[in-house]
Amino acid sequence: MGTAAFEYYQANRERFLEGLKSLLRIPSVSTLPEHKSDVRRAAEFIARELTEMGMQRVEIIQGKPAEAGRPGQHPLVYAEWLGAPGKPTLLLYGHYDVQPPDPLDEWVS
Repeated sequence: MGTAAFEYYQANRERFLEGLKSLLRIPSVSTLPEHKSDVRRAAEFIARELTEMGMQRVEIIQGKPAEAGRPGQHPLVYAEWLGAPGKPTLLLYGHYDVQPPDPLDEWVS
């Protein structure tokens, strides 16, 4: 890692960790309908973080609604920063939902 990037990380480590903990406290269990609003709240949290990072365009895109016995799709978060014309594109993809904690005795990590 470059020296400047590592120094920035070191100087902000606790802030980064607290932000991650705040996100992880949201029970965004996407497989349980009773947590639908929590999944939305997690998407909004991530969108705010991306906006604060300086992303030029941040959007929460709602998935398809529920229909004929099929559950609705959860929102996705899209962000872009176009501040480096002519440079390669970097795509990050991940998920922000979590697994239900039960059964606790089956967790090994």
